[in-house]
Amino acid sequence: MATYHGLNQAVLDKYLELDTRGMIQLNYIWIDGSGETMRSKTRTIDWDPQTIEQLPIWNFDGSSTGQATGNNSDVYLHPVAMYPDPFRRGKNKLVLCETYTYDHKPTISNKRKSCKMAMDKAKSFYPWFGLEQEYTLLDKDKHPLGWPKHGYPGPQGPYYCAIGTGRVFGREVMEAHYRACLYAGIKIAGENAEVMPAQWEFQVGPCEGIDMGDHLWVARYLLERVAEDFGIRISLDPKPIPGDWNGAGCHANFSTAEMREEGGIKLIYQAIEKLSKRHAYHIRMYDPKQGRDNERRLTGRHETSTIHEFSHGVAHRGCSIRVPRQCAEDGYGYMEDRRPSSNCDPYSVTEALVRTIILDEVDEEETKE
Repeated sequence: MATYHGLNQAVLDKYLELDTRGMIQLNYIWIDGSGETMRSKTRTIDWDPQTIEQLPIWNFDGSSTGQATGNNSDVYLHPVAMYPDPFRRGKNKLVLCETYTYDHKPTISNKRKSCKMAMDKAKSFYPWFGLEQEYTLLDKDKHPLGWPKHGYPGPQGPYYCAIGTGRVFGREVMEAHYRACLYAGIKIAGENAEVMPAQWEFQVGPCEGIDMGDHLWVARYLLERVAEDFGIRISLDPKPIPGDWNGAGCHANFSTAEMREEGGIKLIYQAIEKLSKRHAYHIRMYDPKQGRDNERRLTGRHETSTIHEFSHGVAHRGCSIRVPRQCAEDGYGYMEDRRPSSNCDPYSVTEALVRTIILDEVDEEETKE
């Protein structure tokens, strides 16, 4: 029988199946001051909301999440997206929120606000995104799931897209997370076991505009909650194990409407040229520590480009930008930016792509050339 934090699952289900007499639970979720992890709390309402505009603004103690000081601790939660709750089910909802300071300004970790402004300017181009989220499963002791406690598993090779005992670790977490995303209406496109044992990937998209960041953040929330049920930790560290092991990224697939049409490959290469001139800017935007985390991963080895140079190629996984073989042959499609770290903020990643490729923004250093 399955367990939940040491309890028989049937015990929990007995309470989840109770009649709530028309009351609905809204689980407000948000990104905390780290810019990498999420928090949540729940309120009760006695009506069934149909639109996000109907939901009330709420607040929380920002001094406990790295988002305010103790003498002025209230931080506002502004609902921005709503999803069915796969844990409480029924009419209960997950409510994704933006965070605002006491004087109604976006908090430092609120990257959605500026991303939304960029997406609104670019909406006529119909920007589509697909993000490939890699993550690592850890035991409670923070050791990679299934690895020997005093050593290492066999070298990489048999683990990618693998099946079988000794080659796959934590499939139950992946399966539960996949179904939770589908229930919640997240645009999860697929999953696979990754190159390093105990590492997995799920893909979200295609999503247009601001929906990309919303869907990936909620998918991350669901992943953490599912893993909690199994007593397993989730790591989004870009290089969780030093040495001859693959790191973890969040590759970003991008296209505009014109890129997806016949002859669009020309626009793809024009976009790559623009990206080549803003490599430093994108590196800063692609991990929450402005490149310091990604520096451990982007070494030029283990299917990565070096963080210090920009490169591109067709079907080349060691480049900054990869053009899929099929797109090169068809003459249209999309491109893949392989630089974002696994712990990136998807709002920052998608905003950077739009500002460089669609809005033609340039760095001050570039204008001086």
